[in-house]
Amino acid sequence: MSSPKRIVLAYSGGLDTSVILRWLIERYRCEVVAFCADLGQGEELVSIREKARRTGASSVHIVDLREEFVRDFIFPMLRGNAVYEGAYLLGTSIARPLIARAQVEIAAKEGADAVAHGATGKGNDQVRFELTYAALAPHLRVIAPWREWELGSRTALIEFAKRHDIAVPVTAERPYSVDRNLFHISYEGGVLEDPWREPPAKMFLLTNDPEGAPDVPVHVELEFERGDPVAIDGERLLPVPLLTRLNRLGGEHGIGRADIVENRFVGMKSRGVYETPGGTILHAARRALESLTLDREVLHLRDSLVPRYAEMIYYGFWFSPERQTLQTFLDECARDVTGTVRLKLYKGNVTVVGRRSPRSLYRTDFATFEADTVYRQGDAEGFISLNALRLKIRALRDRAGS
Repeated sequence: MSSPKRIVLAYSGGLDTSVILRWLIERYRCEVVAFCADLGQGEELVSIREKARRTGASSVHIVDLREEFVRDFIFPMLRGNAVYEGAYLLGTSIARPLIARAQVEIAAKEGADAVAHGATGKGNDQVRFELTYAALAPHLRVIAPWREWELGSRTALIEFAKRHDIAVPVTAERPYSVDRNLFHISYEGGVLEDPWREPPAKMFLLTNDPEGAPDVPVHVELEFERGDPVAIDGERLLPVPLLTRLNRLGGEHGIGRADIVENRFVGMKSRGVYETPGGTILHAARRALESLTLDREVLHLRDSLVPRYAEMIYYGFWFSPERQTLQTFLDECARDVTGTVRLKLYKGNVTVVGRRSPRSLYRTDFATFEADTVYRQGDAEGFISLNALRLKIRALRDRAGS
């Protein structure tokens, strides 16, 4: 296979992609373009352009994708109530398809014939990146250095970085890797590889320790329209400022921490620690509003599909036909999820204390324990008899056989 003429690297400025940038230049003797997606990393982006140039990038693209990330990726995922293995809110998983899509767009602008990423051969991200490349730009060559090079460990990468005078972000004070975006922060590797070891108290960046959170709870009202959050305490907000405010509120009250041992797509288990304050609040609020507005059978059918939908996102199949088809159904389910939820935030907990909706299916005149004129309680006898019939027949058969 001939060498690529120009490579676009998904670049974060961290240890792995910093080493990869230099390694690609030395290995393929071609131009390497650094592409960084701004998904809300904050201060991490300040020095990225200069660092990439200093490491050898021929050009650097930093693309602000924050609005698109929340509006077109996070909000649709939330409409599907996606939670992987009952605990992970998929903050890293949902970011990768957007990064990869923007990366192939940069490749087209730059006339590049190859793309590269910094995902290891043990992780999920390699799959997420490469499935997106395959779906959107199958003509591009894919280079995955972790599956090619002789640098088999993070220790080897640190040594390589020191030889090439590349700043190393992994230190004795922060001996783990960090991935941050508007939806969450994830931590893995290093000291966290021991699932018995408690995460360092100083590790968390978004949330206060619940024990040290304010002693007075705060109440917040979230308004939804057709499944998407649109206002906080009566103030309408665009997607990015809305999520940013919820992250601040949740973080202040210690909400959204998760410590998980999860099943990677490649077959091994891994330990990850996550902070998702705003997302945790939104999940709780949406479930409360759905309890008012969704038909029972629609809700149960939707919930039966949530684990499969979450798997599609976790495994990297965002641009697959099955995810897109299922999304149509989930969006239809969310059409009536309109209304307001009142929540209490207190020391790591989100408690629903009120919900209302113009699309509510809850009827006090039917549900009341007081006297009513709309429901005949005697009708329940026939309902129970018909549902019990198969159980009675089975019991009679078994009794006769004994």
